[in-house]
Amino acid sequence: MAIKIDKKITGYNVVKPEDKVAATPAVAAAPKEAPTAEVIQMHESVERPETLVGSTFKIKSPLFEHALYVTINDIVLNAGTKHELRRPFEIFINSKNMDHFQWIVALTRILSAVFRKGGDVTFIVEELKAVFDPRGGYFKAGGIYMPSIVAEIGGVIEQHMKNIGLIHDPEMDDATRKLIAEKRAAYEQAGAKKNTDVAAARAGAASAATASGDTESSGFPPGATLCAKCNTQALVLMDGCQTCLNCGYSKCG
Repeated sequence: MAIKIDKKITGYNVVKPEDKVAATPAVAAAPKEAPTAEVIQMHESVERPETLVGSTFKIKSPLFEHALYVTINDIVLNAGTKHELRRPFEIFINSKNMDHFQWIVALTRILSAVFRKGGDVTFIVEELKAVFDPRGGYFKAGGIYMPSIVAEIGGVIEQHMKNIGLIHDPEMDDATRKLIAEKRAAYEQAGAKKNTDVAAARAGAASAATASGDTESSGFPPGATLCAKCNTQALVLMDGCQTCLNCGYSKCG
């Protein structure tokens, strides 16, 4: 393309292709993103550290001659950061009783493998607690019914997960607590009126506790039955309704 020059030429210079590239204004560099720390989640490739933190729980069941000791070890991920997490890594169950050694070892290996797999492992709790012994379950201290020894192991794992913040209990509101307290006071008052012989009532309560598995230590009135919601022997009959003095569950009719 021809260019017309209207002014007097005072000098000239040869422009090379590389000079045009150098004369092109540099494109502003894109701002660098702030470096972010890599958040490590639990997965099966995470290597076991030299030291793990954990807790040991004792299970004393009438189905076993000797107690079971359940140890759950946790791995701490992203230690020292705001993303720090404590997750179950392995589980061990020890006892003097060797009769059930095979299935106990199998259970601990499977559970440890599930823990190391990562993701949401809280489902294990409900699966174990749903196992029933064909010979029948038993009551543990506090009047809580356990359908099997495996279910109690599930309860131990649940308690550990609550301790490390993996499971959160739904908090009972003040109105529900107040209602339960009122129901319990009314039930105990009505019971006091019916019982003329306090000593005989206490003897009967002690006998019932012995037969049902330490009911007296639960702190609930004698004669309370098993609640289908919380598995605690705290269900009483009030005004034609079954009312649980532990969780507030109620059923009428």
